[in-house]
Amino acid sequence: MTEKRLLDTLDSFVSRGIAADLWLRDDDATEPTTALDRLLALSDRYAVPMTLAVIPEPTGDALARRLDSADKIDVAVHGWAHQNHAGPEEKKRELGLHRPKDTVLGELRAGFEKLQILFPSCFVPMLVPPWNRVDPDIVEGLPAIGYRALSVYGPEKTAPLALLNTHVDIIDWRGTRGGKDHDLLFAETAERMVAAEPGSRTTGILTHHLDHDETASAFLDRLFALTANHPGCRWRSAGALVEEAGSAA
Repeated sequence: MTEKRLLDTLDSFVSRGIAADLWLRDDDATEPTTALDRLLALSDRYAVPMTLAVIPEPTGDALARRLDSADKIDVAVHGWAHQNHAGPEEKKRELGLHRPKDTVLGELRAGFEKLQILFPSCFVPMLVPPWNRVDPDIVEGLPAIGYRALSVYGPEKTAPLALLNTHVDIIDWRGTRGGKDHDLLFAETAERMVAAEPGSRTTGILTHHLDHDETASAFLDRLFALTANHPGCRWRSAGALVEEAGSAA
């Protein structure tokens, strides 16, 4: 079982006196749902901090009231409406230059301000682009409207603000559109931890609660049970990581 590979990796970190940082990002939250409740309960059971990438335009007081009673939850800005503006032959993109740059940045400013008001105690000034795609010209304009971090999927690249990426997506988007094979996910997590260690970088786990099946939920249960109290790793909140990145800049 590849679960042993992850355990061996964590044990090797312990023997060297280090601990890997992990963080959890869940996308597409807009309102309370049974699927979101299930993920929040799992996060709470293992005391694993979680960042919800909330879509500003459709969200409102109902989600704010639900998160009032949740612990260890941060909220980041997931674009504006999660609406595709790319052409039919392009990959989906809300934050491209298919519209005027000022229009896109205006929506991102509005999303920032709306979520900051709705979620005052757990808001993080971080942008999570829908479909993990954003034009570099838009990224250049983020610091001026208040953003301090950007989170996409994949290896970190140079940016004018802190990057807090995700690296392991638990959903099989090109196949079942449910949870990926557990062995594959444990292997991907171990590989990222090893690759991230030399630069003291994080390992980001990406989830989409509305698309979780039993396979996806079972993997998270296994992952949290294995890592929550292991001295070779620690689950971090996005808020803390963004704050640390700002202090180091």
